[in-house]
Amino acid sequence: MVMYMSNPSFRIWRRKEQRKQKKLDEHYEKQLNAALGDEPIKPTAKENADFINKVLGDCSDLVTRSFTMEGEVGCAVLFIDELVNKEVVHNFLLRPLINSEKARQSADELWTMITQNIVEVGETKEADDLKTAVDAILSADTVLFIDGLQKALIVGTKGWATRGVSEPRAEAVVRGPREGLSETMCFSLAMIRHRLRDPNFRVKYHTIGKRTKTTVGLLYIEGLSDPKIVKKVTDRLKEIEIDGVLESGYIEEMIQDQIWTMFPLVQNTERPDTVVAHLLEGKVAILVEGTPHALIAPAVFTQFYYSPEDYYEKWYHSTFLRFIRLISMIIALLLPALYIAFVSFHPEMLPANLAIAMAAGRATVPFTATLEALLMEISVEILREASIRLPGPIGPTIGIVGALVIGNAAVTAGLVSPAIVIVVGLTTISSYANPSYNAAIAVRLLRFGFIILAAMFGLFGVMMGLMIMVLHLVQLRSLGIPYMAPFSPLNLRDLRDSLVRVPWRWMNRRPAVYRSQDPTRQGKGDAE
Repeated sequence: MVMYMSNPSFRIWRRKEQRKQKKLDEHYEKQLNAALGDEPIKPTAKENADFINKVLGDCSDLVTRSFTMEGEVGCAVLFIDELVNKEVVHNFLLRPLINSEKARQSADELWTMITQNIVEVGETKEADDLKTAVDAILSADTVLFIDGLQKALIVGTKGWATRGVSEPRAEAVVRGPREGLSETMCFSLAMIRHRLRDPNFRVKYHTIGKRTKTTVGLLYIEGLSDPKIVKKVTDRLKEIEIDGVLESGYIEEMIQDQIWTMFPLVQNTERPDTVVAHLLEGKVAILVEGTPHALIAPAVFTQFYYSPEDYYEKWYHSTFLRFIRLISMIIALLLPALYIAFVSFHPEMLPANLAIAMAAGRATVPFTATLEALLMEISVEILREASIRLPGPIGPTIGIVGALVIGNAAVTAGLVSPAIVIVVGLTTISSYANPSYNAAIAVRLLRFGFIILAAMFGLFGVMMGLMIMVLHLVQLRSLGIPYMAPFSPLNLRDLRDSLVRVPWRWMNRRPAVYRSQDPTRQGKGDAE
């Protein structure tokens, strides 16, 4: 891949594609400016309403309500149907305006009266051009135009239908909160603020996507998070130029330090308590409108194997579970490769009885150990994907049928050996022990690489693959933070919350790798 990208013809093609995309972006900007540009607000409400209807193509869901105050002053209210809270629009905007009896006054006095005495909605702001008004309408706000005033009133009336707060499906815990983040950013932010009542908690909004204009929120604690990390994330968000952002995965891929890696460099979570816990360590979080997954950065390798309940249970229980997850990761990564290496290259390293039993099981198998393992692994991946995509009641049935067909029938027919069924089954179960879905995917993909290396070079290939993987991991960075911290570079103090978790009274300082401005977590910051 690197050789292909360094090819001169590829670079010429890439430059052509970039110029082509730039021309398309410029054409879109010209169209947008031709339609809106810096078009000032017109003198009458009807002209403004007609202009916006024309710009939006006379959309059926654009509601325009025209009326007069005391039969003298014309007004127009515009909003998108089903995006606003109609009760707020009707009872706290339209009704007070229509029933007002003080329309006979100058334009400035009328504006002051409306904004200060009539409109009973808390969130209001002015708009001086029609582009701002159109953006507000598309963002689920309501816009008020008044005859004789070349400015508009934007009223916050967001109120579309949302999914209720539910338990996170991918991050279930035995002990801990059951709330999950919502697709609506204001609800997710409310759950985070409910747990983090720090006046230094900051939320900075960015609008990303030329067409979707998706709201992206950057969350951090001022005086705790490293300003360099905050600035780096802010700069990377501002550099994003894309026509639409539909999920946080868009942002995740565009802000990470390196794209040519299978390992996740930014963590995603559905849990508000997890977001708060990472903010208290000096990290930053990113919320994206329309998705219940928050992004946590910077991220290190070990945190993808932590569960929120590690900090809710006793320290010895949490330490034991972390070792179980580590063992599970090793099994999920290496067990099929070790099976191939021992069967194909190093049977003398197995106990005699085990080697004889495995040879007897493979006596009628028509495939090599490598092809046998690949067929089983691919079959399990197909079953896994099918069980996710099918409706809930059918998913478990697919798993049962797959286990019967692939496991029992394949062994009975002599297509695979009983040993490979055990190996693949244990590998699959171990992969589910990982609390992080995207980290588990990296292990699943790397497993096929180790299978190929074991088929070519035996145990030497497995060790070579491990060395390459470790070298790759130690050179990775997440927003400039070493990915393998606190092991590389070694920090003995941070090892208190790594493969083991010491009691809370000994974790008095925040992890040093994140360069927190306030390193003390509790007490004086030194272990007693």
